[in-house]
Amino acid sequence: MQHMQQFYIDGEWVEPSGARRLAVIDPGTEESLGEVALGDTRDVDRAVAAARRAFTTFSQTHVQERVALLERVLAIYLDRYDEMAAVISREIGAPAQLSRAWQAALGKRHLEETLRACAQFRWQRLKGTTLVNHEPVGVAALITPWNWPINQIVCKVAPALAAGCTMVLKPSEVSPMNALLFAGIVDAAGVPKGVFNLVNGDGPTVGAALAAHPGVDMVSFTGSTRAGVEIARLAAPTVKRVHQELGGKSANILLDDVDFEAAVTSGVLSCFSNSVQSCNAPTRMLVPASRHDEAAQIAARVARAQRVGPADGPDTTMGPVVSDVQYGRVQRLIEIGVEEGATLVAGGPGKPDGLERGYFVKPTVFANVTPSMTIAREEIFGPVLAIMPYRDEAQAVAIANDTPFGLAAYVQSKDRERARRVALQMRAGSVYVNYPAWDPSSPFGGYKQSGNGREYGEWGLEAFLEVKGIVGYGE
Repeated sequence: MQHMQQFYIDGEWVEPSGARRLAVIDPGTEESLGEVALGDTRDVDRAVAAARRAFTTFSQTHVQERVALLERVLAIYLDRYDEMAAVISREIGAPAQLSRAWQAALGKRHLEETLRACAQFRWQRLKGTTLVNHEPVGVAALITPWNWPINQIVCKVAPALAAGCTMVLKPSEVSPMNALLFAGIVDAAGVPKGVFNLVNGDGPTVGAALAAHPGVDMVSFTGSTRAGVEIARLAAPTVKRVHQELGGKSANILLDDVDFEAAVTSGVLSCFSNSVQSCNAPTRMLVPASRHDEAAQIAARVARAQRVGPADGPDTTMGPVVSDVQYGRVQRLIEIGVEEGATLVAGGPGKPDGLERGYFVKPTVFANVTPSMTIAREEIFGPVLAIMPYRDEAQAVAIANDTPFGLAAYVQSKDRERARRVALQMRAGSVYVNYPAWDPSSPFGGYKQSGNGREYGEWGLEAFLEVKGIVGYGE
């Protein structure tokens, strides 16, 4: 890929300050797709300085100018849509159909939703004689993960641009190629110099430098809770805004009135999508104790029907996990599940038959999981589902909320009022009732150790805006 070993700073593709390089590994073959440069503090300083210079003028542009820029980004994104889907599929191992229908599609949907939100947003309003004015927060550091890469890039970049912020993007070094492609799209759309900058690098070097940098006004981070804590610590001395979407351990409550064949099947498929490398995946399935064994049998059958294979396989429904490190973590937690006494009903340790090369994991289902077990408490980020029995509705809610995380929750019931009642009791930022369609306008973010702040649509815009009150403006 062109510009693989360069950064995008101040409107130009530039050489990195240092000589560090990192191979981007195809998780399905364990072979290198090429090398990217890893930046250092000098690159961060250059990018932040460019963003600060650009903020002076870009922050004063009219919203319609910024909307026109986003419309050009969307048009070019659509022209390069197939290329984006192919790049994501290769670098994270997502099956080709998933990459095209979801991974690349989410970038499109966030651009469209940001444009819709801009049209409806009240940038100014009078409250009595006080003018309430929304203004860009400043220079934003955007630090994004590897699992849904362009989704998290666009849901930060689009509202930041719309708000009038300038920015430095640090994508995951595990999946940086889609970010480089997106930088080319933004460049082709005519983004002003210094407004959008990209520096590749690792978290301890580039991520830490951005979080601590006195020239950065805000950090928007998506990733692990552990990394989020460190970013907040580094950002604290400069009292910059810190917006975080972190880990999850989402419960999926199946109430006793559902069609279990349909509800369990949909729950397993939803969980195993993207090899369960989704922070909001429904990885804890809560079922009535009286129907636990039935649910376990259905889940095991659905898991065994998954076609695990390379991203370009015509029948592949589940690809590999993203890296050797991730593979090792998932294997360790599967083994802990067995050791702690959960009932293994599908999958287990090791690789699927015939897939000795690549980071492939057997679709694994544990039954009789108790709330104290490690696999019920830790985010695994791999194809492992825990089925947990409950006695009654109250206990189901208690088990679902018994977690340090609070990103998402799921409720299934034929009785919509009953589902709504349970949903309102969930301590989570997003609750999904009866497997609804994805809504890009819904606020996305977490309670507790799943982070703070909200993304998507108008919520994404507000994240990058300050609120100013001009008292006496209307007198």
